[in-house]
Amino acid sequence: MKVQLLPTTFDQNGCATAQQHLSCFVIDDRVAIDAGSLAMATTREQKQNIRDVVLTHAHLDHIAGLPLFIDDLFATLKNPVRVFATPEVVAILERDIFNWDVYPRFSELQNKFGEVLEYKPFTDGKEFTAAHLQIKAVKVNHKVPTVGFIICDGKSKIAVSSDTAQMDEFWEALNEEKNLNALLIECAFPNELEDLACASHHLTPKGLKNELAKLRHENCPVYVINLKPMYCEKIVRQLEALKIKNLQILQVGQIYEW
Repeated sequence: MKVQLLPTTFDQNGCATAQQHLSCFVIDDRVAIDAGSLAMATTREQKQNIRDVVLTHAHLDHIAGLPLFIDDLFATLKNPVRVFATPEVVAILERDIFNWDVYPRFSELQNKFGEVLEYKPFTDGKEFTAAHLQIKAVKVNHKVPTVGFIICDGKSKIAVSSDTAQMDEFWEALNEEKNLNALLIECAFPNELEDLACASHHLTPKGLKNELAKLRHENCPVYVINLKPMYCEKIVRQLEALKIKNLQILQVGQIYEW
């Protein structure tokens, strides 16, 4: 399984920067987990291959690129872009994004080949298939209804927390798995902004360490994601000081394989 966190910004030489304003992971160049930078940072090959987009929740940094992605491909789509999301997220997309006021309601439109957008609702705790992947959605603890995912390609299995604060159901689900090749988990704010992290339902380095104590896969590599750009360097320093076993920062743009 190949996983890449798509860049949000690029430097003057066209290289990806570490600034992670938007969230979008591409798996095997075929499936997108969230769509923050889906239209802006995908390669031509990825644009041609990605037709399954799996959403954790409807916050802007996780969906911003979805309308533009469909718009860019509208005339050439021979198969619709399939958006996997909870019923709550589908309702938000139709009410607040694809509502004709903000952007066209693509679910009502067709090109010469047929539909361009198809919703595939799922419920937490249930498995579903997106392209070649088996995915299980598990509730996490964010300010709005949000799920994390356990993702399997038949050989490897990873977990992605999405945005979250203190939680239990996610860890219980992970601990039931026999094998786990990697965990991608958020850490959005530095320790001194713990009040803000609590109010917005995010983790700090201190909070992350407490959460990882609940994980029974002792040798599982842990990759930190969703570091707020303004605090990225401070968060990294605080995480390094904690010396958490098997923990590293997921590098933007780098392709990881498990």
